[in-house]
Amino acid sequence: MATTFSPSALLSSSSSSTPKLPLPPPSPKPHLTIPTSKLSATLTATALAAATILTSTPSLAADSYKLYYGTAASAANYGGYGGNSDKKASAEYTYDVPDGWKEKLVSKIQKGTNGTDSEFYNPKKKSEKEYLTFLSGFRNLAPKDEVLNNLALSDVDLQDLIAGAENLSSEERKDEKGQIYYVYEIDGASGHSLIKVTCANNKMYAHFVNAPTPEWNKDQETLRHIHESFKTVG
Repeated sequence: MATTFSPSALLSSSSSSTPKLPLPPPSPKPHLTIPTSKLSATLTATALAAATILTSTPSLAADSYKLYYGTAASAANYGGYGGNSDKKASAEYTYDVPDGWKEKLVSKIQKGTNGTDSEFYNPKKKSEKEYLTFLSGFRNLAPKDEVLNNLALSDVDLQDLIAGAENLSSEERKDEKGQIYYVYEIDGASGHSLIKVTCANNKMYAHFVNAPTPEWNKDQETLRHIHESFKTVG
């Protein structure tokens, strides 16, 4: 007896026996490959550029001050600006002056009345200034309160600042040579003052740094620097 095959059965058998081929994976997106040596060189160059920017920034503490030499000349032989051709050789005191500050000519009358020997001010903020006064005939410092009151006798602005002070501090310091300095800080509603006083060469020297409150708040670091820089010579 012959066996009869159905066409549909044959197709079904044929398709089930044929293996299915796997589809190829999708092509990966192209990536930009930077050689390791080139990447390292790029990072190094960037770091060097950043370092150059940082090191080329001018330093305020190192480059923004000049040293002033004061002679503490008496009113009798005071010659005004340029009166002493070699101030460094005959200097009795020194202090730092910020670059750009201007020297104010001290008159003989001013020197004779309150002993002002030198003065500098900020031309952009003229009420921001530093100056030094001296009085002869002092071998030693009196008590701190007495010294400050005596300084105020010939300085009306200082009198007003003390009268309206919100905070007033004073302390005694000694330098490496054992010389005594009185340091005062006066914080008033309208201004701020730093004062440093000492005796040497049979004279009493007082260095003042004054600024209105808005300028003090902005320039406190610079003002404290010039206050600390004052010292006598010898």
